[in-house]
Amino acid sequence: MPLQKKPIAWIETVDEAAAEGELRRAYRRAADGAGGEVDHIMKIHSLNPASLIDHLHLYKTLMYGESPLSLVQRELIGVVVSAINRCEY
Repeated sequence: MPLQKKPIAWIETVDEAAAEGELRRAYRRAADGAGGEVDHIMKIHSLNPASLIDHLHLYKTLMYGESPLSLVQRELIGVVVSAINRCEY
């Protein structure tokens, strides 16, 4: 699989078009409900598809699992943390 660097991360990633096997399946799961594209934060796991699936599960649990926080509050926390870290969100 050819590796490429994305402008958002310095970590080498595998492009969606070049993904095969386990990574292709992981990308499909990550793109489901995300407008059909894999977020950059998920692509940083492209060299380890199992960690991509684990990250996706953690994200869905934190954002959509049972919590006293609303989805809007959770999104706002993400935006604030990203802004503090000067990270695109």
